[in-house]
Amino acid sequence: MQSVTEIADQIVAREGGYVNDPDDPGGATNFGVTIHTMRRLGLDLNGDGKITPADVRRLTRAQARDIFLKHYFHKPRIGDLPDPLQATVFDMYVNAGGNAVRILQRLFDKMGYELAQDGALGPQTLRIARSAMKAAPDHLVDAYGIERRNYYYRLADRRHASRKYARRRDGGKGGWIKRAEEFIAPRYHFTDADHKERVRAWG
Repeated sequence: MQSVTEIADQIVAREGGYVNDPDDPGGATNFGVTIHTMRRLGLDLNGDGKITPADVRRLTRAQARDIFLKHYFHKPRIGDLPDPLQATVFDMYVNAGGNAVRILQRLFDKMGYELAQDGALGPQTLRIARSAMKAAPDHLVDAYGIERRNYYYRLADRRHASRKYARRRDGGKGGWIKRAEEFIAPRYHFTDADHKERVRAWG
């Protein structure tokens, strides 16, 4: 079984280096850490009294990993989830914050559990997570991954500028979809035809 540090290192590698895409609401980002996160944490890395894209550029892989471990794994209590869920929820939390937990809570709702969909891993959600894992040990991680994939598609349905993250210029799967499918068993991956049918309405 992978350690949480190894999982965090994989997330850093998956996120890649510095980007500042005007279509990305996250703004300047390095190794998956956004300028908004750095401002919230007060990370003025060049000591000029301001937190700007220049500070984002200075962020190291090790600093990004430590931010993820502290603020995206331990603080939201992802380590209290059943072990098989931790890697995928951690990865999604880095990508989407509390929506990672809301996706999980909506999945539990579909499974018939009653719970608040508040984006927090409180006692109720954690208790249900343990129960759901016992009820569907061979399917729960895949089901969550599929819900992640659906979330990305719906986000791109609503926001035209985000479609490039779900669909490449050649029509193939974009980075968001590939990322979700890294945590889904291959038998549940969309074929190219499935993907193109799902995005056909985008024109």
